[in-house]
Amino acid sequence: MTLHDLVVPGFAARTEPYFRIPEIRAADPLGADAPLARLPAMNAAADVPALAAALRALVPEPEDVARYDVPHALAAMRDLGMFLGSLKRHGTEPVAAAPYVLPVLEHLGRITDMVPRDTVHHYTTWNPPGERLRTYTGLTAEARLQDAVRMVIPGLVAALEHCAELAGLEPYDPGFATALDRIADALGPMVESIDFTIAHVPPVVFATDIRPYFEEIGVDGVDYLGPAAAQVPLWLVDLTLWQCDRSDRSYEQFLAESVRYTLPGWRAHYTAHRGGTSAVSKFSAAVSWETEGGRPPAHLVRSGYSLVRVLRILKAFRARHITVARKAYAEEVRLYDKGSGGAPLELLRAVLDLTRDNETIVRRAVEPARAGGRARNGACAAGDACRPAAAGCACGGNEDPGRPGGDGGRNGGDGRDGRSRSVRRAGTGEAGETEQ
Repeated sequence: MTLHDLVVPGFAARTEPYFRIPEIRAADPLGADAPLARLPAMNAAADVPALAAALRALVPEPEDVARYDVPHALAAMRDLGMFLGSLKRHGTEPVAAAPYVLPVLEHLGRITDMVPRDTVHHYTTWNPPGERLRTYTGLTAEARLQDAVRMVIPGLVAALEHCAELAGLEPYDPGFATALDRIADALGPMVESIDFTIAHVPPVVFATDIRPYFEEIGVDGVDYLGPAAAQVPLWLVDLTLWQCDRSDRSYEQFLAESVRYTLPGWRAHYTAHRGGTSAVSKFSAAVSWETEGGRPPAHLVRSGYSLVRVLRILKAFRARHITVARKAYAEEVRLYDKGSGGAPLELLRAVLDLTRDNETIVRRAVEPARAGGRARNGACAAGDACRPAAAGCACGGNEDPGRPGGDGGRNGGDGRDGRSRSVRRAGTGEAGETEQ
């Protein structure tokens, strides 16, 4: 077990088989350690015959597959998947090269209740670290990319649990702000992971050496995407915060196509909440009902600040992500028009804009125009440094200057505050405020 598995208390204590991570990583039901150690050399040589022969040799007998429990089935799919992606990278459909793998992939998918190929979870979370690490290239940058994804999974698990709790609360409930604060705390590693990626995975190396292994493959007439980082479902956090009723068609379509690559429990989360009322919509309605004379009550201000904090973390992550994506898919280096998760750069920009627009709506509700150097509602505003003992401050105590206003990019912000920009309310088409 690595450090990143221990970020969130209680993560290792979960009982679902998908979270028995040490057991899955240790498993080698196909005896694949040796051929996988040779995989980077086969790929460097583009040795398709050797790759196909290795895959055929690993395909287990049906009676053996029938005895697998979920952890062993996940490990088997993980190891077969490395050869699936390798063959496709070199222009060969893996099922055509090894026809007997088809019923095995389908059987493993049924055992695990997942798609019949490997996903980002197989490639990262369930991939053993150290000497047994499975990589396509053997490059340090590829291993660091896997580390970056591992960093976010424990926090995402916790964040989604709190999102489910949040969906049952209203902004005037004391637990509303608390749930949002816990989501924000859990999502902190998202920004750390993208900074880690920027530091250790050069965009050109990703674009030319790693990305080609994430192409889709055909399984019984259906195309399945490779183990893309886009399968890490940060968008499930969006779902309850704003996306379920404030999205646009392209993002809705992307979610509907991506959800099949997630864990069964997360697919259930999507089904349960996709038709709900988002936290942003609940907050906006509560402010409309309860605000008198331009002053939201203190309990709504508290909820608003907590909601802004989460949205700023998401905004910061996406601003960094789109910068990296632009470099990886620049015309002079790109081999593909879309990301490995099937999303074009235009969709990344649209989601960033939607996140920013929703954050703006909430922030302006709790930070109206200042009077006498402090927001009219008595809460600390952008640039104020407030202590819990500050008399009459509705924020509940904020020791970080600039939260949730402009902070030059610190504390989850993106440094954009202070620049005028036209805002349209997400999902409505209505003209919104001008962000100052």
